[in-house]
Amino acid sequence: MQSNQFMSAIEQICDEKGLKKEIVLETVEAALSAAYRKDYGSPRQVIRAKLNEVTGDAEMFRVFEVVDSEDEIEEKEVQILLKEAKKLDKKAKVGEEIVVPLPKHEDFGRIAAQTAKQVIIQRIREAEREMLFLEYKDKEGSVINGSVQQLDGHNVIINIGKANAIMYPIDQIRSENYFVGQRLKIFLKEVVETVRGPQILVSRSDAGLIRGLFESEVPEINSGAVEIKNIVREAGQRTKIAVTATQDGIDPIGSCVGQRGTRVQAILAEIGDEKIDIVLWDEDVENYIINALSPAKCEKIVISSKNNKATVFVPEDSLSLAIGKGGQNVRLASKLTGWGIDVEKIDSEETADSEEDDPKEKNAK
Repeated sequence: MQSNQFMSAIEQICDEKGLKKEIVLETVEAALSAAYRKDYGSPRQVIRAKLNEVTGDAEMFRVFEVVDSEDEIEEKEVQILLKEAKKLDKKAKVGEEIVVPLPKHEDFGRIAAQTAKQVIIQRIREAEREMLFLEYKDKEGSVINGSVQQLDGHNVIINIGKANAIMYPIDQIRSENYFVGQRLKIFLKEVVETVRGPQILVSRSDAGLIRGLFESEVPEINSGAVEIKNIVREAGQRTKIAVTATQDGIDPIGSCVGQRGTRVQAILAEIGDEKIDIVLWDEDVENYIINALSPAKCEKIVISSKNNKATVFVPEDSLSLAIGKGGQNVRLASKLTGWGIDVEKIDSEETADSEEDDPKEKNAK
C-alpha cells in the first residue's frame, strides 16, 4: 500500500469506527518508534516518529537532552554536550532537547506498515470495547431484553444485542429452567471494565427487575404521579411493593393493578408463578405495617419505638395468612417497613377489651 493510500485508509477506519484520528496517529507513531529502536537502535535511546499526514511517510528522529559539561552527562544514549549539539542545531540550548534525523532503511517501510496495521487493529478493538462499555454502562439499573445464548455450567450466557451478558446462579430464579433461544427480560445489574472488554452482569432475581417492569407498564410511575417507595422480594415466590400517590385523586394501587388487572398481569407473565402484593405506603408507621402484612387482616398493633418492633394481633383464622408459608409474609413485611414484626392471634373478646382499656393500642383499619 502506498503512503497516501495508507493515510486514506486510516481516515476511513477512523470515520467508520468513531476513532479520533489524532489518537490513532499518536499510537502508530509510538509503535513505529518502538519498532525502529528494536531493529536499528538500542533500548536506552529515545526514538521519535513523525507521520506526514499528507504523504503518510514516517520520519524517524533521535532525541537528546542538551547539557553544558561532561560532568553532567549521566546517560550517553540520551544526553549530548552543548558544543556537539551546536554542530547539529545552531539554536541548541542547555536544558532543551534536540532531535536528530535518523537514516531510512529500505526494509523499514515494510516493518512500519505491519506495525501500523497491528496498532490500528488494536486501537479499533480498544475503541469498540470502550464504546460497548459506555453504551451498556448507561443502561445500568434498567430492564432490557435478551435471549439465552448458551448454558455455561451453572451460568447462563444471554445475548443482549451487541454483547453477551452473564447471569450467575445467585441472579437466577430457582424455579425457572433456562434453555437456548429463550427470550427474557432481565435487570442489568452492573457493567465492569476488564482487559477482555466489558463484563455485563444481569439478573432475574433482583428487585430491580420488578421495579423496571412496573415502570414500563404503569405510566403514572413514569410521570411521577405514583411513586414506588420500596420493593422486597424472594425471587420466584413473592414480592411486596409499597407505593404512594404524589398527586391528589390518584389511586396508586389501582394504577399499578390496571383495569381488570391488565397491568399487573403483564408483569406476572414475565416472572412466572411469583406473587406480587401491592401495598399502600403510609407515613404512619402503624398503618404502614398493617398494610405491609396484606392480604392478612389485622385487629390491632402495639408499637415499641425503643426496639423498633411491632406486635400485630390478628384473628385466629388470619394467623397463618399473616405469617405466610415458612414465615414469608411477615418476613417480607418486616423488610419492606424496616420494622421487626411479631404476629399473635387474638379473639374478638380480647379485641373489644383492649379497645376500652388500652388507649395506646391502635385499631387496625
